[in-house]
This record gives sequence, structure tokens and C-alpha cells, in this order.
Amino acid sequence: MNPDSTPLAPAPAAPATPPAPATLFLARHGETVWHAENRYTGVSDIELTPRGVEQAGELGGWAGGARLDAIVTSPLSRARRTAEPAVRTTGLTPVVEPELTEVDFGVAEGRTLAELQASHPRETADFLRDPAAHPLPGGEDPKAAAGRGAAALLRLAEAWPGGRVLVVAHNTLFRLVLCRLLGIPESEYRRVLPGLRNCAITEVRVTAGQPALLSYNVPATSSA
Repeated sequence: MNPDSTPLAPAPAAPATPPAPATLFLARHGETVWHAENRYTGVSDIELTPRGVEQAGELGGWAGGARLDAIVTSPLSRARRTAEPAVRTTGLTPVVEPELTEVDFGVAEGRTLAELQASHPRETADFLRDPAAHPLPGGEDPKAAAGRGAAALLRLAEAWPGGRVLVVAHNTLFRLVLCRLLGIPESEYRRVLPGLRNCAITEVRVTAGQPALLSYNVPATSSA
């Protein structure tokens, strides 16, 4: 080498290619007997009503044209039963994710709000005022539920980069998880995110671990 020459600087490293975004289609399971009666339904394993079975069929019809790469469900039977028509129309093997089970409502399980207000008036008033800070007696901490559910969805996005994943789970869990992913205080989930319709689609895109809400609570019969 010429002693008067200047060494060439190393070529800059090529930037890492970010993972392709994953699209998660969140669907609440079909109607159950307790939902038809407006009873709190958390970890109790309750069957679908005939209307719930019909809603599951509508979701299956949507799934047949959605170009899905995976179907993931909560372990509770109402979610797994709801996913069955989508499994048939797509030919995909469902994956059960334990962290997507519904929130445990403690003393509220199987009760209506009116029954709960009669038996636990103070606790119910506190819950309605701030559900994240005042879980119902014997119930799961909503912030813990938000954390486990959000972590599960981010794992799914990482497992299927560039993929399209149908996730069948639960009303309260999904709303808490969306609050966690979108930076909304969990205490606001009842006000900011009205209850999900049975088998409606909420679309979330996750790019390099960063979620974006593309649609919320769209009936499966009108989703593309």
C-alpha cells in the first residue's frame, strides 16, 4: 500500500429489512345463553345459542374469502366452536392460545348487572366508576388481563410476519387489550370501546411490534 494513501472507509452496513406487517382480525365469539340474558360471562364455559351458531357460520363465510394464514382461538369452548366454520372454509388447523381466555369476573359470573348491584352495591359502583382500579370481588385484575392478552397478540404478529390471522376470543379481553396496545388507559375501556358485536371483525395491523387500529366492530357479513 502506498504510505501516502488514505485507507478506504468500510462500506456502510445495509439497513436491516423490517419484518412485514401482520394483520390480526379480532372476532368475538358467537352469542351464548348468558349473553342473550345479559349475564356476565367470563371464564365459565357456556354454550352458543342457535343464533350464536348462525353468527359463527357468517364468520366462516367471511373467513373463506379473507386469505387467512392462521386461525387462533381462546381455549374456551364458545370461542373454539365459533371458529369451526372458519376452519372448514379455510382448511387451516386452529391454534389454541391459553392467554386469550376471557377475564374472570369473580362474583359477577352468571349474574346480571341488576343482580350484582343488589348483592354487592358498593363494589359494583366502584367497578362501574373505574373498572381497571376496582375489579369485582374474586375477579381478575383487568390490567393483568390486558397485559397477558396484548403480549399474546404481539407474539402472534411476530409468529406470522406478513400474515393474516383470525383471532377468536372475548369481548372484555379484546377491549382491554386494544387499550393497552393503543395507549388508552384501561380504566376507559367501557366508555371508549363500546362492546363488540358477536362475530364482528376488528382489524389490527402490527408492524415491527407497533400496532395500528384499521377498523373496529365491523359485521363479518360486510367485511372484505
